[in-house]
Amino acid sequence: MKIAFVLLVLANTMWASSGQDMTTTWVGIACLIVFVIGYYMVATEENYHINKAKPALFMGTFIFVLIGIYNYINGLDSSALTQSVDHLILEIAEIFFFLLVAMTYIEVLIERRVFDTLKYNLVSRGYSYKKLFWLTGALAFFISPVADNLTTALILSTVLITIEKENRKFLVPGAINIVVAANAGGAWSPFGDITTLMAWMAEKAPFTDFFYLFPAAFLGWILTAWLLSLSVPSDKPLFDVSTEVRVRILKGGKVVMGLGIVTIISAVLCQQLFKLPPMWGMVFGLSLLKLYSYQLKRRHREELNTFKSIGKIEHDTLFFFFGILAAVGGLHFLGYLDLAVKLYDSLGATTVNIGIGFLSAIVDNVPVMSAVLKANPDMSMDQWLLVTMTAGIGGSLISFGSAAGVGVMGKLRGIYTFGAHMKYSWTVLAGYILSLVVWYIQFEILDLY
Repeated sequence: MKIAFVLLVLANTMWASSGQDMTTTWVGIACLIVFVIGYYMVATEENYHINKAKPALFMGTFIFVLIGIYNYINGLDSSALTQSVDHLILEIAEIFFFLLVAMTYIEVLIERRVFDTLKYNLVSRGYSYKKLFWLTGALAFFISPVADNLTTALILSTVLITIEKENRKFLVPGAINIVVAANAGGAWSPFGDITTLMAWMAEKAPFTDFFYLFPAAFLGWILTAWLLSLSVPSDKPLFDVSTEVRVRILKGGKVVMGLGIVTIISAVLCQQLFKLPPMWGMVFGLSLLKLYSYQLKRRHREELNTFKSIGKIEHDTLFFFFGILAAVGGLHFLGYLDLAVKLYDSLGATTVNIGIGFLSAIVDNVPVMSAVLKANPDMSMDQWLLVTMTAGIGGSLISFGSAAGVGVMGKLRGIYTFGAHMKYSWTVLAGYILSLVVWYIQFEILDLY
């Protein structure tokens, strides 16, 4: 009931005026309507057969066009709008290039048959769909704290689709399991998700204290995975070892895997030691891949064309991120996200932080977490850990509520959709609630702090 009250008050609060915000002007109302309609089109893409990137890109750009028109008509100074857009472009560019490099590496690994080999090794051992379901989920949970949730979800969803391309009873629960596991695994590590990284860099909790979230994240994922596994077939993929040609990694594939690890490490080092954006380390890793492809062709006459791999990237996913981040940035400029954090004073930190998990599934966890950090409510460290966890894990409640979910939607186009996810959303909600219970036991009953 409290959570429902939070969402209701949040909806009402968005229409209230607050100082110099623009939420009650015609442009504020118009932009909110554009956002709602755009999100509706994204959520129902399978019904209207429209690619989700198209409405996302339209609402993301049109919102700022409307704001520009409003400023021009009223003769207002547009310097604040310009600064906001410049900052937003920088934020989007960092994410855009980060994703571009990650997806390029994945395409190269596909071309070098790394995932086909992994599929052969898994399926040739006679693993059932259920065992494959648990293996991919476990890998996602324990890789994401190091590699970040988006990269992990992209890699594991690629493995998933190479194992099976048609059996939706395996693919849909398997995709949800990977998204939930990647987000849960990223929630207890400063490197695992953008929200945890933001909280750590803002010094809301020491590095090691994020590990306190491991029990809540792990048990929440386990419950969701177990509930999902009940609908996964018990039989095995059709695979006859005697008739199948053994698949091996092509020349250079293992080196590319090593370069991928180096790229991830360089991204982490750039952020933590050199105070450079992680994207810088990722692009540095791309340069290493291109240099290696040159050397491979010169010495071994083996073609490894990274430009062709870049051309195979699902660019709709990148443009979807551009549209969503731009749209949410526009709402933030208008004052909507700043109004939301005022609920802390009236409802209390625990109630609002739980509600933020649901909000992050709808709006996107990055700008929500950014708004909380900018408002900087007076909270204890356990509350900062709670909002970090709920913002990260809450994104799993809806297919496009997290970067991992959007990435998997792009990889499993037409299979892992908003509608397919919502059929199993109750399993994700059950895990989310269990994570909250575990957090409450740790910090409120056992009083770890």
